[in-house]
Amino acid sequence: QVQLVESGGGSVQAGGSLRLSCAASGYAGNYMAWFRQAPGKEREGVAARNTVTSFTYYADSVKGRFTISQDNGKNTVYLQMNSLKTEDTAMYYCASYLLLNGDPLGRAAYKYWGQGTQVTVSS
Repeated sequence: QVQLVESGGGSVQAGGSLRLSCAASGYAGNYMAWFRQAPGKEREGVAARNTVTSFTYYADSVKGRFTISQDNGKNTVYLQMNSLKTEDTAMYYCASYLLLNGDPLGRAAYKYWGQGTQVTVSS
């Protein structure tokens, strides 16, 4: 069983930045990703990374603003979020272990999930 622990959430004004961290215990598979869920909305994929090839995937809504990176030595992925907007407000979840042929930004494609960290962006 893999445990994913997120940290780094908080409150920030629009235009600001936050960096989220996700530390994995055990083998987390070749993909790690960040999802988010706002109240009343479905969970959506934000960014994903193949931890072997370093290939990355981003939702259109965050391209150019968010960056997913990794620290292999710490088995940790990060989500650097810049130019935050009020619509980025959500609970952010880390996910790992992409299931066979899964969509790296698909919410049904991951085996392990963290508990989430809240990000609130105010105007």
